[in-house]
Parts: sequence; structure tokens; C-alpha cells
Amino acid sequence: MSVHPLEASAFSPASVGNIGVGFDLLGHTVTGIGDIAHVRRIESPEVRIASIDGELPGVCQIPLEAARNTAGQALIALRAQTRIDFGFELRLQKGIPLGSGLGGSAASCVAALIAANALLPTPLDRHALYACALDGESVASGSRQGDNVAPMLLGGVVMCTPTQMIRLSAPDWLHAVVVHPAQILETRRARAVLAEPYPLPQVVQHCAHLGLFLIGLAQGERALIAAGLKDILVEPRRAPLIPGFAEVKAAALAHDALGASISGAGPSVFAWFDDAGRAHQAASAMQAAFAAAGFDSDAHIGPVNGPRAELLG
Repeated sequence: MSVHPLEASAFSPASVGNIGVGFDLLGHTVTGIGDIAHVRRIESPEVRIASIDGELPGVCQIPLEAARNTAGQALIALRAQTRIDFGFELRLQKGIPLGSGLGGSAASCVAALIAANALLPTPLDRHALYACALDGESVASGSRQGDNVAPMLLGGVVMCTPTQMIRLSAPDWLHAVVVHPAQILETRRARAVLAEPYPLPQVVQHCAHLGLFLIGLAQGERALIAAGLKDILVEPRRAPLIPGFAEVKAAALAHDALGASISGAGPSVFAWFDDAGRAHQAASAMQAAFAAAGFDSDAHIGPVNGPRAELLG
């Protein structure tokens, strides 16, 4: 008779939501930063959060009430989907700062799902976990978009819809720099500036950029990726919310970036490069630009085909 584990831990990497041109549709993972979830099986048929530690402000703003927490709500959805008769106790270690534009709320719920899934009598595949992840993410953003949770579940560059996620082919020479300044920008505030409608010609031009970008990825064509990696819809409205953004983007482009834009809702800024060495040089220049605007920052550099969430130990 097999014995099911009673505890599991998982790590989920951070992510770049939107990738500029793919608002709520595209994302890729980031190497070197993420959240950890420790999940324990309990007899009581409920989800409870025992503790939240790590990268938190002076007063923790993350609710311990499961239904108001992205990870807690994701596990509530998992219990409902699988109809299990036991519950979960969750401990979170935050490695992603709040309001950073690096998918912190998504990383917590994906890490929790991967850990809890390992405790099920019959674990689900990652595509079956997607709906639960969307339920969790909606707690933080107020909407069910998968541009952060999908790449965390699958790794690399992912396209997502409300019902499915698709890993996209991307050349291995693509590297990303993601610079996070000492600023906080809440997702709901960043989404509020997008409420006004867009003129149709601008939407058509944006669609052309998205098409070029996707074809460029599929064909491994640097020129097409660069031609498409331009956000003319969201970036112009959100840029004023990020002091120093224009200078940081200019620094990336001056180092031959294929493109640069806002990571997720901001304030982090990302840029893509066709060479790891050039990416490292650009990272210093991007950080210097934020410093000139009065902000310390952290830089994360790695392949665009980044890692996915995995069990620990």
C-alpha cells in the first residue's frame, strides 16, 4: 500500500508579465528570484495560512485569511476541483517584493499549488492546475489573467488565454534584464490608468507589432522580434507612474536591446538582448539610470527561456 506524503515545498520563479507587446497574453519567467511555499496536509477540510515571511514591508499587507490571499484562494480552488476530504496548512516565504511588477502574487499561488498537488492521491498535470492559479491571481489583480501564472507553471515564454496556456518556442540566445527599483506600484492602480478606450488605428498597429513579435520568436529572427517588441498601448499610460522609466529604457536601447518596456504592472523594467554579455553591460547602465532618478535597484539577468516552478527537496 502506497503512503502519500504529508508535506511538500515548492519554489516558483518571478516573471515578466505582458512582455510589453502582449498585455495579459504573454509572459516569461525570471531566473534567480521567486517565492517558496511549504504545504502540510491536515485532517480539517479547510485551507489555513500559518505564516508569511521574507520580502515584506514594515507592516505586512498580505492577508492571512485564505480566501483573501492568492495562494490560499488557489488551494481553496484546488480542494473544490479535486473534492478531497482533507485540507492544507500553508507557510509562505516571499522572495519577490510586493508591488514590484515581478509576479509576486502569482508566484505565491503557483508555488502553493505545486506543493499541494504533490500531496494529492492523484496529482493533476500543470494544465489542470491553471484554473486554480487564475482563481488565486484574481484575488490580487481583480481579473483572471494568466500572463504571470502560466509561465511559472510551464517555464519560458508562454501565451495564455482564460482557458489555456501554450509554451512558445524562443531562441536560446535571447536574454532578459529585469531591473527592480525601490518603488512600489500596486497592480490595481496600474490597471486603472488603462480604463479609457483606445482609438482603432492604434489597436491595429499594436496587433501588427504582436504579430511580428510572435513570428520572430517562432523563426528565431532578431529583426522581427525587435520590430515587434514595442508597446504603444499600455506603456505610454503607465510610464508616468514610474519615475526614471524613460531614462532606464533609453539606457537599455543604447546598449542594443531588442526592446524594453514595463515588467507586468511595474515599476520593474525589462529589456531583451541577443547576447548574455551585452545584457550584463546593459544592466549596470539601467541601474545607473534609476540611481540618477534617486532610486536604488536590483537587477536580474538570465535566459528568456527561464525555469518553471518545481518541488524542493
